[in-house]
Amino acid sequence: MAGRARGIDWPGLLRIGLRELRLEPAAFWRLTPVELRLMLGAEAAAPPLTRARLEELAAAFPDAGRMRCKDADRGT
Repeated sequence: MAGRARGIDWPGLLRIGLRELRLEPAAFWRLTPVELRLMLGAEAAAPPLTRARLEELAAAFPDAGRMRCKDADRGT
């Protein structure tokens, strides 16, 4: 094995699960990643994308390729 897999800090997550959440090891390993995120409060940090926010982003970052297609359809 060349090395540790990147991306998920399993030792750190296990430490938080056992110490801060006071989970038993078996209970920790039964959790799905989504359940663990919810228990750690990660969902509270990033609000869901609303239609209003999507429209703000679309206005701020227009799709140039789409605009060209509309212009081509009009013959301009």
